[in-house]
Amino acid sequence: MYKYEQIARQARVKVLSLIYKSQVSHIGSNFSAIDIMTVLLEKADVNKDEVILSKGWAAAAWYFFLNRKGIITDDELNSFCQPNSKFIGLTEPQNHWGLRFAGGSMGLAFPAAVGFALSKKLKGEKGTVYCLMSDGEMQIGTTWESALIAAHHKLDNLVVFVDNNNLQAMGKTNEILNIRPLKDKWLDFGWSVTAINGHVFEEIEKSFFGPVQQFVKLSESPSLIIAKTIKGKGISWMEADNLWHYSRLSDEDYQKALKELNG
Repeated sequence: MYKYEQIARQARVKVLSLIYKSQVSHIGSNFSAIDIMTVLLEKADVNKDEVILSKGWAAAAWYFFLNRKGIITDDELNSFCQPNSKFIGLTEPQNHWGLRFAGGSMGLAFPAAVGFALSKKLKGEKGTVYCLMSDGEMQIGTTWESALIAAHHKLDNLVVFVDNNNLQAMGKTNEILNIRPLKDKWLDFGWSVTAINGHVFEEIEKSFFGPVQQFVKLSESPSLIIAKTIKGKGISWMEADNLWHYSRLSDEDYQKALKELNG
């Protein structure tokens, strides 16, 4: 798993730099999802799979991995949130693999992922549709409508990761609108459900194949992977601090965080 650890550290260093340079927010949201993205975008096949980032505010990290996969150029990555750049703080639809649908408006990209998976199924195409969501999106009505549709059509070519860091823009997810018990809800909707630690690479990798802890597999069903994560993971004084959903990095913050990431 050393390779994953090394890639994830490189991602955090680069994302820190991009967000600091552009003076935008969402660093906590990016950092909670980086370990999931590390495995997901290493394993996804550009020739047959589709990947959709529903929590589009984690755009900086997503762009890093698309660059690593050769989908976007170094210049495009480094244009993040710069004047006239196409690569802004919420992912926008572009003619790039991994950017075929906008993410950022909560609860809209997951329905698109269901549509992509249904299309593949109807056409008899190989490959999997992967979607990375936030736990705050479990509060959105379109999420549950789409979950029913996916189960009804037996979309076993659909895998959804939930970045379950228990925080959203304005506070703790379960205090704003309680989504627990998340696993049981999705099981009732006819999905296979896996619960993992979203910062343990071995568990993330095994979740692609199952079984892992708390795994329930239903026949011909879509799959949900509930990845328990920590917002701001990787920088000790940011971890689980929701101020870093919107706070911007000062010069001192940047140097302090960079020193910690570089060990």
